[in-house]
Amino acid sequence: MTRIPQAPLETRIAQGKGDERADLVLKGGVLWCMVTGARIQGDVAICGDTIVGIGAAYKGKQEIDVTGAVLVPGFIDTHLHIESSCVTPAEFDRCVTRHGVTTAICDPHEIANVTGAAGIRYFLDASENMVMSLRVNLSSCVPSSPMETSGATLNAADLMDLADHPAVVGLAEFMNYPGVINRSPDCMEKLTAFAGQHIDGHAPLLSGRDLNAYITAGIRTEHEATTATEAIEKLQKGMRILIREGSVSKDLDALAPALTPLTAPYMCLCTDDRNPLDIAEEGHLDSMIRRLIGHGCDPLAVYRAASLSGAEAFGLKDRGQIAPGKRADIVVLDDVQTCRIRQVICGGHVVKPENFESTATPEPVGLHSIRIPSIGPESFRLPGSGETPVIGIQPGRILTDHLVRDIPATNGDRAPDLRKDQARISIVERHGRNGNIANGFVTGFGMKAGAIGSTVCHDHHNMALVGIDYADMALAAKRLAEIGGGFIVVRDGEITAELSLPIAGLMSDQRFEQVHDALVSLRKAARDLGVVLHEPFLQLAFLALPVIPHLKITDYGMIDVDRFGVI
Repeated sequence: MTRIPQAPLETRIAQGKGDERADLVLKGGVLWCMVTGARIQGDVAICGDTIVGIGAAYKGKQEIDVTGAVLVPGFIDTHLHIESSCVTPAEFDRCVTRHGVTTAICDPHEIANVTGAAGIRYFLDASENMVMSLRVNLSSCVPSSPMETSGATLNAADLMDLADHPAVVGLAEFMNYPGVINRSPDCMEKLTAFAGQHIDGHAPLLSGRDLNAYITAGIRTEHEATTATEAIEKLQKGMRILIREGSVSKDLDALAPALTPLTAPYMCLCTDDRNPLDIAEEGHLDSMIRRLIGHGCDPLAVYRAASLSGAEAFGLKDRGQIAPGKRADIVVLDDVQTCRIRQVICGGHVVKPENFESTATPEPVGLHSIRIPSIGPESFRLPGSGETPVIGIQPGRILTDHLVRDIPATNGDRAPDLRKDQARISIVERHGRNGNIANGFVTGFGMKAGAIGSTVCHDHHNMALVGIDYADMALAAKRLAEIGGGFIVVRDGEITAELSLPIAGLMSDQRFEQVHDALVSLRKAARDLGVVLHEPFLQLAFLALPVIPHLKITDYGMIDVDRFGVI
């Protein structure tokens, strides 16, 4: 798609004054001001990609009747990983922009952990040809910690090489919060390099003096707050809070009480990790808006958090308002309470399906990236006996419980026990670097048979497996390697569902609808194993992220996140 360019200054002024016909005029609607809360009658005039007039009558080369509608600024997703949608940036654009999302601020650290700087460049290249405005925060923690094997490592110099691209906002979520507060040299180098620029935060449960130290490093935002109390402390200490509602991390219900007309300028919305099932069945930021209003939040506060607050938090001064001189990102609403969308204007384009058909896409990166060691059923045995750490899943959260169970050995193996909901969880190093395999226990899946597997495994993206049967786990691992990565369900030696994600083992090269249908089959096949989780594959992926309390597993072994060490 060819973007509408910004018109010459003289032309913008002439159209704003009404001396020339505007390129596009929206007539008959009511503009909702996110600054004063006023409902403003009058047309909205657009020249090229820029709003040039409001609150007056205009004539246009193209005119659209929006009588009866309320016009609000385009929505801004302030933190997400497009890779979690399992599709390319172009396909993500096609399925999300119609939900009113006109700007997305992504952190491509999923693909960067597999391919390094080439993965970030892939997203920067993609940003140049999308309908929505894709902005990029440079991945600060590749890998997320020193307790995992990733496919790449990025230092401060690697990131600075990319910093001049016009799509770059700043430095992405700084997940290694222990490294920040303990002044790790690598962390200090990156923070110093980006001093004065935007730096995203990631500090779950951090409080008190440790939080003070973390924010002092120049970190401005936080999407990991999971209670209103946590959010309020972070607001009081100067952070912007990004209310998150992803496919696994669901914090909207807990944080809704903190969103008020007073706090709204300092609170934003984000999805972080949202898969195609939830996008298709629930929506995107429009779903969050509906639910927040349903919680009793002031509608103006909600729409402000979805637009202007995000623009201000990330220094995007050219958007977030329907006002002269701002980017023409507008959502035309038939109903404010339910966020029922009639039309989306993005960068001056009236968004239509054909806008996405001619989008140029960059060459994929990270093909043939699955290189695992020799695998057999014996690879998943866990010798020893006695007190054993067990990961306890908290449904709808990426926080986990650190449980301890007395597990005896049978024939030299602490085996899964479906009666106690104790399944084997294993991480297989898949970048071809060391062949590590780590085994442990997880409870909360409800699995009664078989195995599930994934190469979406935050953030190192090694291969994650959960199972009751070792032979099924071995088959799952081998098949994932054959298809270039993805998701799989195996039972009694048979593959019952799979989805290939050949782009770095993270993204499909197929259409969104095909990916959605495959995920429906995977979800059903997982439930046939007894799995009770709403989103088992993303839940599995986060069990390997060693910067989220309390107990996780990487290819190094079980990780006590509170001690920030391998058990």
